[in-house]
Amino acid sequence: MNASLRVPTVLVVDDEVRSQDAMRRTLEEDFTVLTASGADDARQQLERNEVNVILCDQRMPGLTGVLFLKEVRERWPDVVRIVISGYTDSEDIIAGINDAGIYQYILKPWVPDHLLATVRNAAEAQTLQQETARLDLELRTATPVLRQRAAHKLERARRTFGFDRIERSTGSPLDSVCEMAARVARYDLSVLVLGESGTGKELLARAIHYASPRANGAFVVENCAAIPETLLESELFGHKRGAFTGAYEDHIGLFQRADGGTVFLDEIGETSPAFQVRLLRVLQEGEVRPVGGTRAVPVDVRVIAATHRDLEQRVRDGLFREDLYYRIAGATFTVPPLRERVGDIEPIARRVVDEVGIELGRPGASLTDEAMACLMGYPWPGNIRELRNELARALALSDSERIEAQSLSLRVLHGQAGLTATASATPLPASGTLAERLDAIEAMVLRETLLRHRWNKTRAAKELGLSRVGLRGKMVRFGLEG
Repeated sequence: MNASLRVPTVLVVDDEVRSQDAMRRTLEEDFTVLTASGADDARQQLERNEVNVILCDQRMPGLTGVLFLKEVRERWPDVVRIVISGYTDSEDIIAGINDAGIYQYILKPWVPDHLLATVRNAAEAQTLQQETARLDLELRTATPVLRQRAAHKLERARRTFGFDRIERSTGSPLDSVCEMAARVARYDLSVLVLGESGTGKELLARAIHYASPRANGAFVVENCAAIPETLLESELFGHKRGAFTGAYEDHIGLFQRADGGTVFLDEIGETSPAFQVRLLRVLQEGEVRPVGGTRAVPVDVRVIAATHRDLEQRVRDGLFREDLYYRIAGATFTVPPLRERVGDIEPIARRVVDEVGIELGRPGASLTDEAMACLMGYPWPGNIRELRNELARALALSDSERIEAQSLSLRVLHGQAGLTATASATPLPASGTLAERLDAIEAMVLRETLLRHRWNKTRAAKELGLSRVGLRGKMVRFGLEG
């Protein structure tokens, strides 16, 4: 049967039978639904069936959902992983998102339309990844219809992951980064992407891939810090049956699966010297030797690596091989943190709210001007990932489709970091009339007071000795409220 025509399979893992039944009824019209009551049952299902998406409850007897999905990532990396939890588990899940490679987490009580939309998106993402791996073969066929279909798929991928899909404001520092990356994408150079966690390094890597001559090939991703070194070698280079305990069959590594395409190695700065030696050999010789294998397999891939570390310093400290550094840094790009591109916060936040609103079953969600002012006054040490989590939390806790300032966390509203960032974002003018300078001071005091009172106008007006009408007039005057 053609893989593109096969109905995707979803595995629901939940120890409560009623929850299993509810999710089955929601999904069964679009998917083949399997169920499991715990980790052991789920392992058996994964070994017997080709599963596309796994929905796992966080609270189960034995392993938690995050810990089990971390195991799934190591053994069945192609399965898209989604975890379902209550509000009280959100911190544990956020902390485990990277380790478990979780595609999305869904809050309880879940909404049927939202659950269905999330699983549809997950299945489509996996299908798109698999389809791009077959594009090169289809483009080479003599059948015009197949060539046209393959070209259409490639164009859709480029629209989804192109440089123009990297959200930013006009004049953003990212403009020059994307412009240079687009030029480099045309040439078969290794690329190193630097930047703090959560800045969007993978988005830039995907854009490079789909703007390159390798766009017909697969784009595969591995987080080098997420799995043990022995499993990392197996995942990237493959292994032969019997190579180690648990190796029950041959496993094709990501380098072979990406032949003709791109391998994205995230957090390469966390790898050990021993692994770096093996990776360098692969890049130099253009072939991989599966763990436990005796024959090398030729591969043709482009490597894009990323890290939040200062690799040059790690080279000087003897923690990263100099020869490997120069091998992967054919071209180097740095993605600035959000605090250095404050203007990008607004377009990113609006897009995130649109996406999260759809995911939570609340399309049409938006931000008030007060909430946006708070977002732009906070330095976002966790960058876009932290911003997304903040907005998802705020929308989930909001009573309306508009996210008010008071729905944001205290950390964002009036933490010391937020006040410092706000002050630095609106510095006092170095010149101007006395009235202009006094206006700047008044605007700063207004914003600081509103932040401390979670944008409660009654309390802020009382502290400042103003009426609510008077306070609102000043907010409009200084652009603190539209």
